Amino acid sequence: MRNIKLTIEYDGTGYHGWQVQPNLYTIQGILQERIGVITGERISLIASGRTDAGVHAFGQVANFRTESRISPDAIRQGLNSLIPDDIAIREVEEVGDDFHARFSAKSKLYEYHILNSPVPSPMERNFSWYVSRRLGLGKMREAAQMLLGTHDFSSFRSAQSDNLNPVRTLMNLEIRSRRNHMITIRMRANAFLKQMARNIVGTLVDVGRGRIDPEDLGEILEARDRTRAGMAAPPHGLFLVEVEY
Repeated sequence: MRNIKLTIEYDGTGYHGWQVQPNLYTIQGILQERIGVITGERISLIASGRTDAGVHAFGQVANFRTESRISPDAIRQGLNSLIPDDIAIREVEEVGDDFHARFSAKSKLYEYHILNSPVPSPMERNFSWYVSRRLGLGKMREAAQMLLGTHDFSSFRSAQSDNLNPVRTLMNLEIRSRRNHMITIRMRANAFLKQMARNIVGTLVDVGRGRIDPEDLGEILEARDRTRAGMAAPPHGLFLVEVEY
């Protein structure tokens, strides 16, 4: 039995997220079906994590096991000829039997895009959160520093999260101002709770709007109460950039 690793890029706009769901169009569902066409097997595809509906990826990682002897290059070429053009298989490689896309991951890097402009952009509507009120980046950066390190992130996880352990290590959190009124928030952690990245962004935007003081972030963390943090940022501004192994 071979273990095959995929690196996947996708525009999540037209999908109900990664995970297979009955009667819904999902990334995992499409890929499992098309891999099955190539290998002639019933495939179970394991991802590094489940992205929500509308979330995008530059470097999602998944693996599956197969008895097929088809080469990695042939799998990549075959899949890219069968899948929709809003999904692309960037890399395919055969890996050791102990590789697991989720449990072998050491860290993940997410990036969030905010269009902070008086005027919305039709070209960015599926790939950024439009915020018309000017944000205070200095205060947002000050607040971001409060979140770095190892903490109980219960205040920043979805109420539907099934993770028993809410402790995560946020290694890096950068807020950058780019051209054309675009702000990017990049964050790397050893792992993310359900909607943790979006909840962090929503809270930082509330800081930028003046609704939350930067020094309040410590108290929000300590409260371990989702209602104390800001709203979840919309999914369409979020990108899974890479998974480190």
